[in-house]
Amino acid sequence: MCSTRCSTRASGTRDKGRNNDGRNHEQFDFPPPAGKALPGQERYVAPIEETPLQQVDSVDESAPATSMWADAWRTLRKNPLFIISGILIIFILIVALFPQLFTKQDPTYCDLNFSQDPASAGHPFGYDLQGCDVYARVIYGARTSVSVGILTTIIVAIVGGVIGALAGFFGGWVDALLSRITDIFYAIPFLLGAIVVLQMFRTSDSIWKVVLVLALFGWVSFARIARGSVMEAKNLEFNTASTALGSTPLRNLARHVVPNALAPVIVIATTSLGSYIVSEATLSFLGLGLPTTVVSWGADISSARSLLRTNPAVLFYPSAALAITVLAFIMMGDAVKDALDPKSRTA
Repeated sequence: MCSTRCSTRASGTRDKGRNNDGRNHEQFDFPPPAGKALPGQERYVAPIEETPLQQVDSVDESAPATSMWADAWRTLRKNPLFIISGILIIFILIVALFPQLFTKQDPTYCDLNFSQDPASAGHPFGYDLQGCDVYARVIYGARTSVSVGILTTIIVAIVGGVIGALAGFFGGWVDALLSRITDIFYAIPFLLGAIVVLQMFRTSDSIWKVVLVLALFGWVSFARIARGSVMEAKNLEFNTASTALGSTPLRNLARHVVPNALAPVIVIATTSLGSYIVSEATLSFLGLGLPTTVVSWGADISSARSLLRTNPAVLFYPSAALAITVLAFIMMGDAVKDALDPKSRTA
């Protein structure tokens, strides 16, 4: 009797109620016989061949792991913008490093007998008002303008990157102090501040005065971007794991945080290089940048502005060289930004 009652409780669903004599009794709902289902309880199983494995389900785990930089390089190689800008930049760098390969003329030699002469053999761009070869000055002017842009970018990237990394990683009073210093320099207009400071060094003939003045007011944007990138990277799991293994804060900053926070700094450095070239040309155009003894696109544009109506070609060639150079670096910056920060891509 016990076995019947126990098996009944185990196999059925118990329902309490009262019988006619008022005593409690139990009712059980037994499952349907095997092979039969109640209405609404039918089960359907799709055949295996109707649900094939998709590509996302079959991952090749034998392939070697790739880093962010490898993925970025793979993306850059497929970007036409990067290829075009890369070819232009390589050509500009060759011209800046080896100008004697493109002309045998002395850019500082001028003869008034050739003043505003048209183009001729060996002088494809003609002569300016002072009788200087325009083609030679355009070729040699690339060295000065590109040198100022590259040197300024290197200095501001190092100074701004270090200040931003220290402020973002340590926080506290270090972040407060460095952030206030950054805000003070950020409040000073870039070009206006450079003009005021250059007035103090008008007697210097070195390009370093322009480089240092541009770097003095240009590191601020690098520091702000580096600070935000480091603050984001220091809270990731690898930094916490490294700290748990006994690594010091400076070691974490140098080996783990900084390499993972470099992408935004590289992007702004590539784009800003063209801006510094324009800034140097602007200061030279105003007569506050490089001295007249130094061949520069900005100085040539300034000296040729009086010929805009009579001989506009003298003004056009250095302006076109400046525009193409700046455009190449801006295009490179956009391509690098798309590769290192896919979320910022435009459709």
